[in-house]
Amino acid sequence: MFVGICKFDLVLNEGTSLKEKRQVIRSIIDKLRHRYNISIAETGSQDNLRRAEIGVAVVSNEVRYLEGLLGKIVNFVETNEHVDIVEVYKEIV
Repeated sequence: MFVGICKFDLVLNEGTSLKEKRQVIRSIIDKLRHRYNISIAETGSQDNLRRAEIGVAVVSNEVRYLEGLLGKIVNFVETNEHVDIVEVYKEIV
């Protein structure tokens, strides 16, 4: 069994309130969860208007599958027009 872990440090392009920030982050989380069937949550910077941290975890019996899936997840977040990625941390254990 292998576990894929991915952490995103994000900057929001727009937003003047925590409510707007949470709508953007919730949208990203919900789309990723439903599209890829992963465990995902906002893990940090909850009270910062312009920053967000999202953590992802995936379990599989194949490393190759995890590498591909984590790559698709990173590509999905990169194409989101509401956020920019500051840093991505990926690990397979």
